[in-house]
Amino acid sequence: MKLWTGRFSKEIDPKTNDFNSSIPFDSRMYKEDIEGSIAHAAMLGRQGIIAAGEAEAIINGLGGILDDLESGRLSIDMSAEDIHTFVEGELTARIGDAGKRLHTARSRNDQVALDDRLYMRGLADSLSAQIRELIGVLCNKAEAYANAVMPGYTHLQRAQPITFGHHLMAYAEMLLRDLDRLADCKKRMNISPLGSGALAGTTYPLDRESVAAALQMDGVSQNSLDGVSDRDFCVEFAAALSLIMVHLSRFSEEIILWCSFEFRFIELDDAFSTGSSIMPHKKNPDIAELVRGKSGRVFGDLITLLTVLKGLSLAYNKDMQEDKEAVFDAADTVRMCLTAFTPMLDTMRVNTDRMRAAAAGGFINATDCADYLVGKGLPFRDAYKAVGMLVALCIEKNTTLEELPLAEYRKICDLFDEGVYAAISLERCVGERKVTGGPAPCCVRAQVDRVRKLLSGAQNGSNENI
Repeated sequence: MKLWTGRFSKEIDPKTNDFNSSIPFDSRMYKEDIEGSIAHAAMLGRQGIIAAGEAEAIINGLGGILDDLESGRLSIDMSAEDIHTFVEGELTARIGDAGKRLHTARSRNDQVALDDRLYMRGLADSLSAQIRELIGVLCNKAEAYANAVMPGYTHLQRAQPITFGHHLMAYAEMLLRDLDRLADCKKRMNISPLGSGALAGTTYPLDRESVAAALQMDGVSQNSLDGVSDRDFCVEFAAALSLIMVHLSRFSEEIILWCSFEFRFIELDDAFSTGSSIMPHKKNPDIAELVRGKSGRVFGDLITLLTVLKGLSLAYNKDMQEDKEAVFDAADTVRMCLTAFTPMLDTMRVNTDRMRAAAAGGFINATDCADYLVGKGLPFRDAYKAVGMLVALCIEKNTTLEELPLAEYRKICDLFDEGVYAAISLERCVGERKVTGGPAPCCVRAQVDRVRKLLSGAQNGSNENI
């Protein structure tokens, strides 16, 4: 039975009912719907709005429905209009007229806004746990390869020497910011709208704060119109998920490059690769490609939410039913990507010899060569020009800075001596970059230690700096 019968003289058209129904997707919020209703019923009883015995019967009935749904003894009726209708109908069937009092001083508008917030709060927590797991894998890998020299790139051109551990920790920093964003949007998400009614509150003497406390929420909405029409938290959540996918997609792009035959910096485990239907030699990074591709799907969900909300007058409009599918799809997609990406990264094999060989070419120690001249007293711009001429000479002679004879160095600048070869050693170039956040192995290990401490603090209930 529809919750809004009475005004209407005929049943809704079946096809229109299917179009209007939200239970195919909001049924996943059954637990949050029941928990919110239990807190609401308990408050109604405490406030004397309904009899204490009726409140107890409602609470017990709802608890039984939740237990039966969790155990599989009860299935959700997918012909119901939404999860709220199903739960209330099942409750009334079990406990009689007392069940009809559950909706006292409440509208579906504030009820669904509450369910959204509670459910997304859980999504934020579960996704944060997955991100922490991925960061943990990055820390382990970075520690293992803190000394593995590789070329760093700008414009996808070899630029300066770094280590593989340093490169991995760049993604750890991105993911830490993702954790921070999820924690931050959860603050605004964790506010109870219950008590806002349809849009104008209620004349009943509600204790909104006690309901919020029972649901472990941080407070109550301060304007009833905003309480039922606010979906900023959905947009914020989808935006945070979109940035997670940006980071996973960028990482995937590099993994795809690194495992190509041209790079061969890494090899993905067979369990996270696929072959070709026609070319027997192929080993394709399909998981990384799918993660890269699915980023667009999450971005689309964010645009959907923004578009739905941009022209809505206050307060509730049926358009807002579209919030759930977009948010649920975005969260499901991110969860699926993290589930596949983390073990793919954990099991990849790293070819440190190929990385070192790539770093040896491309003149990525040219900046260090210029810095060597600066140490001899030459202004940087003059040193820059001199080394540029050396690089041009090396290209002409098909050699490298390490192999170029000292006599050729001195033809361009007489400040060069034998010490230049030590100065441009790749290991020294990396090892001397000891600035905070730099690629020196000691700095990489310090980054790893810092991130592990942050993760430990987050797991113990502190979100400081993440």
